[in-house]
Amino acid sequence: MTTAPPPPPLRERKKQRTRQALIDAALALFAARGFGGVTLDELCDEVEVSKRTFFRYFGGKEEVAMAPLHDLWRAFLEELETAPADGRPLLELMEATLLAALDRVADEAWAGRAALSFRLSQETSSMDAHNLHFCESTLRSVVAVLHRRLDLPDDPRTRLAGDLLVAAWRLAVEGWAVTAAGAPSVTDLAARVHDAVAALPGSLTLTARPRPGVTGSGPPGKAG
Repeated sequence: MTTAPPPPPLRERKKQRTRQALIDAALALFAARGFGGVTLDELCDEVEVSKRTFFRYFGGKEEVAMAPLHDLWRAFLEELETAPADGRPLLELMEATLLAALDRVADEAWAGRAALSFRLSQETSSMDAHNLHFCESTLRSVVAVLHRRLDLPDDPRTRLAGDLLVAAWRLAVEGWAVTAAGAPSVTDLAARVHDAVAALPGSLTLTARPRPGVTGSGPPGKAG
């Protein structure tokens, strides 16, 4: 019989509540008034914390707005540290690890926050740039964990496998965030991730044939 882990100390629970309150307030304000229409002072006033307290949790408005999605990838890195190396294809292992992280951090409240966060990032260049920087940093960490734990060749394939997973994730979450504006479902997101990863091998073997009846399909710069 296993014993449930003890709850975190009161101080830690208070910190978690403050962090979550900042995320919720930020997303609500940005959705209502636009990312550029909300100052950091206004966000702090909404939660009744100082800017000094805000910066204990986040580096800026972009970071708090992207927190739901970035928390998932931090959980992915943690899960990757203990994912069983059982000889399955690397991309399959990473997909299973990402879905395990999703199951760990996500509930329906997270789903609403994550969908809103993604939609805001598509409308806000500074959020998108921040997300790209986070993605690159996370991929480097993923590659480092994989090479430390697994017997992998020292060539580009490990990094490319990570890039493929991220590409599948972006495709899945983009479709999910657009169609899930009313009632986003974690189950639907997980299914979309699985389908996108499953489509990757076929995308690598697509053949570029000219469409019947379409002219001008020769090499660029060549006439007739």
